[in-house]
Amino acid sequence: MIKALVTGATGSVGHYLIPALANDGFDVVATGRADFGSLNQGHPWASLPHVTYKRLDFTDPYAVDSMMEEERPDVIIHAGAMSKPDDCEQHQWEAYFTNVEATMQLAMSAEENGSFFIFLSTDFVFDGKKGMYTETDEPSPINFYGRTKLEAEQAVSEFAGDWAIVRTVAVFGKPVEGKRQFLSQVKDHLERGEAYHAVTDQVRTPTYAGDLAKALAIIARNKYQGIIHVAGGEVATPFELATKLAAHLELDSTLLKPLSNDQLLSAAQRPLRTGLDITKARALFNYQPLTIDEALAISYPKQ
Repeated sequence: MIKALVTGATGSVGHYLIPALANDGFDVVATGRADFGSLNQGHPWASLPHVTYKRLDFTDPYAVDSMMEEERPDVIIHAGAMSKPDDCEQHQWEAYFTNVEATMQLAMSAEENGSFFIFLSTDFVFDGKKGMYTETDEPSPINFYGRTKLEAEQAVSEFAGDWAIVRTVAVFGKPVEGKRQFLSQVKDHLERGEAYHAVTDQVRTPTYAGDLAKALAIIARNKYQGIIHVAGGEVATPFELATKLAAHLELDSTLLKPLSNDQLLSAAQRPLRTGLDITKARALFNYQPLTIDEALAISYPKQ
């Protein structure tokens, strides 16, 4: 069996990624900062065979070295990050240490161990002036979160071993307890009959977490290398995504109020037009993402 060590296992992506790897025959070491006893048993992988959870602070180089020596993984999938742009803007040293320094340490440990290293990155490495970016487009981030992810990408690309950088966009899926997610907030507000403001002019290619997880498992198994964009196949703004959820759940969409990017009160700038071109992933391993409507039906089943 291929042994895969995953960081960020208790996050929204990990919620899907650990089962995807286990179901594909990997021996999975799922890691996170939480003690196993405090993990919400709603995690679908909590009792799966061939999945072991171990506490790991991936920003601690000594803990990382010890884990690598103990587990000797064939693949490392680094899905953990400080990923909220506003938090990164307001706590820049913590963001740099978490997103750049820790990634460099993990990559060095992977190199020493001979592990294939997969780094999960973001559309926010781009400035949003063009939209539908390909893997060869020049990154130019406009916020600190994007800058940390780009610096981490650059560090990974200098890795002497085998590596892949997987960029994705606006990941969504079923609500995960303890994780603030855009669509679950929309659902909660509309169910309470409360207005919710959603941005109308940020153009994205929203990505179903289940599609991303399956793609990461395929990339890990086949050791596809280089930069690969894995995202949804449809273009939508946050407002359009929220409207689709309201229609699916038959909630009052008139409670959704339009908000422009300029009106958004946030510490970090958001790129206006990102979206990722997935032509390479389609050609490489026949990547076929679900439609937004299909993904919403799975993530938010009607009662």
